[in-house]
Amino acid sequence: MQPTLFSRPPVPIGLMLLAITVPSFAAESQTASYAVDTEVRVTSDQRTRGVSDSLNKPGIKLSVQAAHESGLIGLVEFSSVSKKQFLDGDGFGITLGAGYRFGDPEGWHFGIGLAAELFPGARFDAPHGFDFVNFVPTDFRSTNYNSQFAVLEAGWGAIEGRVLNVISKTYRGADTGGVCGTMLSLMPDPTAGLECYARGDNNSRGSWLYDLDYKHHLDPATTLNLHAGYQKIENFKEANFSDYRVGITHKRWGFEWSADWVTTHTRVRELYLAQDGDELKATDNNKFFVTVSRKF
Repeated sequence: MQPTLFSRPPVPIGLMLLAITVPSFAAESQTASYAVDTEVRVTSDQRTRGVSDSLNKPGIKLSVQAAHESGLIGLVEFSSVSKKQFLDGDGFGITLGAGYRFGDPEGWHFGIGLAAELFPGARFDAPHGFDFVNFVPTDFRSTNYNSQFAVLEAGWGAIEGRVLNVISKTYRGADTGGVCGTMLSLMPDPTAGLECYARGDNNSRGSWLYDLDYKHHLDPATTLNLHAGYQKIENFKEANFSDYRVGITHKRWGFEWSADWVTTHTRVRELYLAQDGDELKATDNNKFFVTVSRKF
């Protein structure tokens, strides 16, 4: 059986739909009541919550964000992903988000919203049960990777905190078939996978994702970026992990140039392996990657 769910990384960076860093366009213009920002990002590794979505290869992301002076904002985002991680998919993901932000960008500010992360066509088949008498997997079913979230943000100045709660049935396909099936298939010792199946058929609705970000301006063109994150997957503690990132962003020639170091601490490494031909590749490895972006 091929690695399923966590052959790809768990996530959602596009969930920055509530990014309170949206420009205060109302103060800049007496006539415009809204602003639309378009950004194209090219990166040497498409990472979500510290794990690669592009099988450690380069990727591209297009984001369009609209903000109204009332505080309402919306986001549409397209990003390339690996078909070897998001199985049978079309090779891209879509993030949709809408929300409301309020407060003082220099002081306390807040945001609430809803978001959806979609992977057209991507799904996997895996056993959702195990017959302990005949010692064979049972109840093969199909699961997709689509996820929906409720989002809450709070920040003070340059510090931003974000909490996401999974309201869809699964978070990126995390269910008994995806988690237990992958463990049973890939772990040298089947004990952990069998114990996972013994807990019954479960999904990951109710999972929690936490992010904390800090930006410090070293000079008008250069910013230090710090990030810490944690995900707690409902019913599957094996999929919990933390991630940390430190990076520098520099503005030059109309582009933003970023260099980041990311480290991810997973509990069960097999959940973050992807089949690439005859080789299993880790998607949770520590990584230095670079990104170039431009806003229009």
